[in-house]
Amino acid sequence: MADDDNLHEEQFESCESGASLTFPQQAGTIRKGGHICIKNRPCKVSDVSTSKTGKHGHAKCHFVAIDIFTGKKLEELVPASHNNDVPHVLRQDYTLLDISDDGYLSLMDDGGNEKADLMLPKDDAIRKAIEDGFGADKELVVTILKSMGEEMVCSVKEGKSAD
Repeated sequence: MADDDNLHEEQFESCESGASLTFPQQAGTIRKGGHICIKNRPCKVSDVSTSKTGKHGHAKCHFVAIDIFTGKKLEELVPASHNNDVPHVLRQDYTLLDISDDGYLSLMDDGGNEKADLMLPKDDAIRKAIEDGFGADKELVVTILKSMGEEMVCSVKEGKSAD
């Protein structure tokens, strides 16, 4: 009977926390500077205009937003009373340890955990600042933007010297 119990034992192999990538928010409450999902992409709202209630009963919100990872401009028209998906957007600072020959960054957070799965950014200004600062042996703090399973380097600044 013990062997029969082992046959029906379920195994779950998942490393996700189970948390949702987005949360619902009423379209009429989303403002300029906030975040919104358009075409399943995390975007930062650059302009919102709300129309008055028409003969069909709903005020409409017209969102113009920029994809936070690609920089593409997206637009959406949604009834103000309906819920819209809003992405969880997280910024985290890491100390730059090394840049590998193939362009991957070796980073460490405040807790001492290493991260080595991000490439140098495609943005030329940030890329140059990282390469120049690293070449000059400066301690650099890199800010990572995370949302909906994607990550990217969004800024770099000089860290405090340990001298």
